[in-house]
Amino acid sequence: MVVIRLARFGATHTPRYRVMVADQRRYRNSRFIENVGFYDPKASGKAVGLQLDIEKINDWIKKGAQPTDRVKSLIRKLGKTQTA
Repeated sequence: MVVIRLARFGATHTPRYRVMVADQRRYRNSRFIENVGFYDPKASGKAVGLQLDIEKINDWIKKGAQPTDRVKSLIRKLGKTQTA
């Protein structure tokens, strides 16, 4: 099954996440199908903390990809789409 999930990158104590479309059987940071955005929980000031390609995410959801709970909440945070 294809899932839309977060992959952790960044240094120790400064997490950054990429929103990835990947096969569920793969490890969290291993091979992926497509990168559809990023999330920086510690962004401050003018730094962009969340950027998602909503069109690509909607296309993958239509194809049957299942977003994780955290990714669903990030999509709702943008307020641009409804997920299944």
